[in-house]
Amino acid sequence: MSHRNARLTVHGRLLIVHRAGAGWKQAHIAAAMGVSRRCVKRWLDRYRAEGEAGLYDRSSRPHHVANRTPDARAAAVVAIRKKERVGRDEVAARTGVPARTVSRIIARSGLPRLVDLDPMTGERIRASKTTAVRYEREQPGELVHMDVKKLGRIPDGGGWKAHGRAMGSTAARKQTVVGYDYVHSVVDDHSRLAYSEVLPDEKGPTCAAFLERAIGYFAAHGIPRIERLITDNAWAYRWSLRGVCGAHGIRQKFIKPHCPWQNGKVERFNRTLQTEWAYRQPFTSNDDRTAALDPWLEHYNTGRRHSALGGNPPISRLQPTS
Repeated sequence: MSHRNARLTVHGRLLIVHRAGAGWKQAHIAAAMGVSRRCVKRWLDRYRAEGEAGLYDRSSRPHHVANRTPDARAAAVVAIRKKERVGRDEVAARTGVPARTVSRIIARSGLPRLVDLDPMTGERIRASKTTAVRYEREQPGELVHMDVKKLGRIPDGGGWKAHGRAMGSTAARKQTVVGYDYVHSVVDDHSRLAYSEVLPDEKGPTCAAFLERAIGYFAAHGIPRIERLITDNAWAYRWSLRGVCGAHGIRQKFIKPHCPWQNGKVERFNRTLQTEWAYRQPFTSNDDRTAALDPWLEHYNTGRRHSALGGNPPISRLQPTS
């Protein structure tokens, strides 16, 4: 389709051909059509060479791009994205390809966006809850998000990720009660600094003690005061955190019931925690998985590139502590 300022459409170019066939001189055709003689000659030459098909618009894309990403590096980008499902900033750091180029390579290869994939299986899902309104607090500590993620414990010797789903079909395995771990997390809205612990339950005293330790962790990393805490409407959050929040001058906020995206910072962190820590590799015991949390959390806060932070880790938004 011609652009809106084009002097000639396909029909105008056909008119040039018809007038030339009727014996008009090229100079007269150019004057009548309001174009240059060179333009008339170009369309006549193209018609003689290709017929009517030559009068249609062509792509302005060059035949050769001097700085095009080599195929080997583009293949490396696609391979990392397929295998590990990490964001463009992480892929860019590993391959040396600019982040925007990584996005174009991924789009050109037909790979879906990470938000459209199941976090555990990597399969495309039909729909996902997204919001068009994004916000971010201006200073660290203005608002922190808190939540609990429930994970099935790993039996000694490894679970189905280590041995396949068939291992759970034996009578002995069916009778084994492994229970659950509860991963408590707090995420700062501005910096995305996160603190997590694996605890045996999500009862009120457990949540309160965890929040106290999280406040100390944040203070040690450059967030001396937390102004607001947002959580869902769990009983433990509504009634058991009052003492801790009151002692530290923290104002509690609660999301609207059945609207988890209002607590989206920590909900998104839970998904990252699952895909990059809990389910990244098969663990042979529950203790091994628990022990791997602290190193991963240190990497998340100080080394992992966060797309919402311009490809920088959360610690980059905090003042250095002595």
